[in-house]
Amino acid sequence: MLRSELERFIGEDLGEWDDSSTLIPELTACGIIIAKEDCIISGLAEAVEIFQYFGLKSELLFDDGEFVPAMSTVLEVVGSARKILQSERLVLNFMARMSGISTLTRECVLLAGGVRVAATRKTTPGFRLFEKRAVYLGGGDTHRFNLSDAILIKDNHIMILGLKECLRRAKDKSSFTKKIEVEIESLEDMLIAAKEGADIIMFDNMDPAKIAEGVDILKKEGLRERVILEASGGITLDNIKDYGRSGVDVISLGALTKNAGWIDLSLEIENDEEWKTGREIA
Repeated sequence: MLRSELERFIGEDLGEWDDSSTLIPELTACGIIIAKEDCIISGLAEAVEIFQYFGLKSELLFDDGEFVPAMSTVLEVVGSARKILQSERLVLNFMARMSGISTLTRECVLLAGGVRVAATRKTTPGFRLFEKRAVYLGGGDTHRFNLSDAILIKDNHIMILGLKECLRRAKDKSSFTKKIEVEIESLEDMLIAAKEGADIIMFDNMDPAKIAEGVDILKKEGLRERVILEASGGITLDNIKDYGRSGVDVISLGALTKNAGWIDLSLEIENDEEWKTGREIA
């Protein structure tokens, strides 16, 4: 994180006057973070960075992106008891949110049967980088980080200009380094996009059988190898296997970030008599 970004998160959580943490004396304490459920852990790098900002020393017992069994200790932290309490919630928020996304992503990746699973831009404002990183740690693809990464011609673009004109302008105005993707809702538009030079075709809210039909058409037309095919819209854990068998290269789900739950994590101060006796921090 940029230092300014880190300080913004910390300032949001601490506020102007933290009386809670100062209730205890300035002593050394030892704490552990426990994952209370099976998960793909992520956010550990961010946790270490936050602890370092508060002058705390931490040790990782797992790596980001690793499977963690329920009730496992994933991190140990040592230092000022006050600072541990001050950093606790921010660290847990990062880890719980990111681990939830990584865990859901890994589940989708396993169900997709080898087809690439990607995120979307349906992310929390100000937290996209971390949510996208969590998708990556879960074995998924980050897709576009922002509108500048690629050109995506959507239904509203087509409604205003028409598909062929959108593609013409995209090829004329954009850098050669940018891929051009077209969101299509019919097989007729799919053929137009493929013939007019789209790099990626996204089947939007189309059922797997219809997509498979489109893939067959592209093969017969000799166009299949020219384009990357992506399925998106209405994809869930219940039907992702069917989309994986449809012949696409990529399955993108807003659900990876939109529907992911938080993993249950807690930070516990260990019952260590040495710090309880009042040993001051060096």
